[in-house]
Amino acid sequence: MSTPASGTPPRALRWAVAGSVIVMIAAGGLFYYASQLAAAKRKVHSNEITVTIHPHSCEPSELTVPAGANRFRIVNASERAVEWEILDGVLVIEERENIAPGLSQVISATLNSGDYAITCGLLSNPRGTLHVTPTAESQAQAKARPSMVAFVGPLSEFRVYLNNQSNALIKTVDALSNAINEGDLVHAQALYIPAREAYQRLAPAAQRLGELDNTLNARADYFEKREHDPSFIGFHRLEYGLFDQRTTQDLAPIAKQLQANAVLLKQQLLAQTLPPEQLVTQVSRTLHNLADTRAASGEEERYSHIDLTGFAANVYTARKVVDLLRPLLSKNNADLLLNIDNASASFEAELNTFKTAQGYNMYDALNPAQRQAISNKAKALADALDGVDPALGLSGLSLQTKPI
Repeated sequence: MSTPASGTPPRALRWAVAGSVIVMIAAGGLFYYASQLAAAKRKVHSNEITVTIHPHSCEPSELTVPAGANRFRIVNASERAVEWEILDGVLVIEERENIAPGLSQVISATLNSGDYAITCGLLSNPRGTLHVTPTAESQAQAKARPSMVAFVGPLSEFRVYLNNQSNALIKTVDALSNAINEGDLVHAQALYIPAREAYQRLAPAAQRLGELDNTLNARADYFEKREHDPSFIGFHRLEYGLFDQRTTQDLAPIAKQLQANAVLLKQQLLAQTLPPEQLVTQVSRTLHNLADTRAASGEEERYSHIDLTGFAANVYTARKVVDLLRPLLSKNNADLLLNIDNASASFEAELNTFKTAQGYNMYDALNPAQRQAISNKAKALADALDGVDPALGLSGLSLQTKPI
């Protein structure tokens, strides 16, 4: 005998309906969240100019922006790490190195009106053009710049510093070249360390000289055939031969060219006018790069693993620049100066934990946690230095790293 139908739906059906409603509500919530996230992302990126780096070009290769603060999102659509630079003649106005494949980095740069060149990945790739047009606001800000009289002393002293460190670089590179010419591998490996230390004390200033710095210091990644590319010369070509191939063979011409370029570097550093706002910015930029890429990867000295020597040299230069500006900072922002001094001391203390009587430990011996600690200390110092230009009434630059 069949059971008569009832007006009440079976329990299983009621649960199924309830479950469907819950799924629909959850799906609606997720859709709303995703749409809000996308909208927020579009809002964040709305004022950014996107430049995409392809294997042999960048897109767009020509762009126009107004003078003042601009944000550039550099997307690496190639298969190797690349760099992006804004160049005013031979001078690097802003740059970002080691943009990893599949990632993007955002660079905020305050630019004066004029025409600039932009690099597009590999050093052999054609360059693009950046047109910066004047605005009423940028012209008003230029007129409101603080008096440059207060910066004459620090800039003059920094010029003396560059002269002394350039002499040290020339001396150490000459000694390195002599050892290579004599075929003394062990001696050449030992002399590579003080030569690199001398260069790293100049690196923040040298990196303003884009083409010359690439000749001196470009890594194999930036060349089509990497280590086997004929254009791969300079320090890292010597490092590759001495520490990876473990030979001085075929290195004498490279060493001779490095000697000539070390002399040329001194000449160009002393010939260039350094704007006050570049004094700290160039040091901060080097430390940001250290924190973001060099500390984690160990790629700067990938064959010799003497990265810690370079890090210490970078901090030495940062401390020198801060000391030159100390009287101005003491007057304008004593709290910022204290923050910088504490960050510098903390970074140096971290590096000193890896120092022995024979020098610094090899970087490939450090574990990821130790490398991260170094990165954190470098970032803290770089972030503190970013506050100097605003404190002194000068324009500043900032860097951000984000995935695509």
